[in-house]
Amino acid sequence: MGSVLTTSWMYTGHANKRHLTWCGLATKPQCCDDAAFEGQRKKVLIVYAHQEPRSLNGSLKDVAVAELSQQGCSVIVSDLYAMNFEPRATGKDITGTLSNPGFFNYGVEAHKAYKKQSLSSDIIEEQKKLQEADLVIFQFPLYWFSVPAVLKGWMDRVLCQGFAFDFPGSYDDGFLKGKLAILSLTTGGTASMFSKTGVNGDFRYFLWPLQHGTLHFCGFKVLAPQISFGPEMASEEERKGMVASWAQRLKTLWEEEPIQCSPPWYFGQ
Repeated sequence: MGSVLTTSWMYTGHANKRHLTWCGLATKPQCCDDAAFEGQRKKVLIVYAHQEPRSLNGSLKDVAVAELSQQGCSVIVSDLYAMNFEPRATGKDITGTLSNPGFFNYGVEAHKAYKKQSLSSDIIEEQKKLQEADLVIFQFPLYWFSVPAVLKGWMDRVLCQGFAFDFPGSYDDGFLKGKLAILSLTTGGTASMFSKTGVNGDFRYFLWPLQHGTLHFCGFKVLAPQISFGPEMASEEERKGMVASWAQRLKTLWEEEPIQCSPPWYFGQ
């Protein structure tokens, strides 16, 4: 299932050759024209949530951009702090007339605004990036067993009903099905603290609402997470090892099988 490399947890899955495309080529084959090559290139969106470019999160983001670009992928980064991305879900997200001005219901209004193409421009821009992406990498530090507020706001505002899901239209039928997603995160505690016998419990417990309740709910096929445990407690060599293990994994990421997004993966039998 997984192995600990330095202090990074990394999935060792079986190869799935169906995921192999021209993403592994730095230049297009001579047999195809530019338009055909662009149409076949894998597209990657990295949603990055850290304030400091020189942090380990920054290094993990940078090595992902470098490695995936070298493979021939088209890589876009949404640097949420640098963008001053608005995390609050408010009436400002709807540019048209509210369906019920007397009683504001964000979920209802965002759903109707999406159908009328009257969401705010920042939401529309992120949704376009998502629509085009084959793989979405979420790079962030763990805050209170969850994501930083700016990333939570991105999820709240961008993954709205009508765009990412509907009823029916969730989990395996979610509207983002066919896309891959992976969490690459750092923790404040060590790997032993996030074990079944550790003070924080098994790290899979806190992944349930993120991987299952958010990503799988919207239809993503979820790859096993890349977790860099306790970088602030680690030596410089250990931190370099965390970056190196992520870079190494990225070389064959397209060959991995998604996890089985079901309770037994998170909580056991």
